Amino acid sequence: MQKIELEIVALSHSITQSNSYAVILGEVNGLRRLPIVIGGFEAQAIAVALENMNPSRPLTHDLMKNFMTAFDIQLQEVYICDLQEGIFFSKLVCHTANDTIEIDSRTSDALALAVRFGCPIYVYAHILEQAGLENESGEKNKITPTAIASNPNPNKGLSNMSLTELNALLNEVLEQEDYIRAIDIRDEIAKRNEQKKS
Repeated sequence: MQKIELEIVALSHSITQSNSYAVILGEVNGLRRLPIVIGGFEAQAIAVALENMNPSRPLTHDLMKNFMTAFDIQLQEVYICDLQEGIFFSKLVCHTANDTIEIDSRTSDALALAVRFGCPIYVYAHILEQAGLENESGEKNKITPTAIASNPNPNKGLSNMSLTELNALLNEVLEQEDYIRAIDIRDEIAKRNEQKKS
């Protein structure tokens, strides 16, 4: 079966399901998008890796990567292999010195590991045809990871806070390991620092 390469182009709060997020995968050599609804913890795991954040303690997917690396197992690729009743099924293609093994995985976990290993993400062509959406704008530009949102109005209230308050809030949310919210705060701080320079 033909596989098509995808990349993560956006991660945002799901407008269709409360307490859920949507990861948007974009066709690398095309304009189609594949939206997948995932849970909050999985969204946070993907966000942390996309933003190159370093949690004080390893998250579950970091632990899995460390485990695989310690035993010389490389994640070669992940691919979305099936779609049943709105649920995507994925496989991890793992390579050792002696063997290549495919392991069943939830798609959100597969994506979180793919970002950490920097390996390609694929989908079978028939799944993209069935569940993919055409990019109506016709633009192929990748959306930056800072499009990640922890709620529908992520910056509400941040613009009214001082830099001191923002830095204190950033430390607080990092202690709570709310990395998605931390990205919003960090971006607001960076925006203020840029304004100071100009």
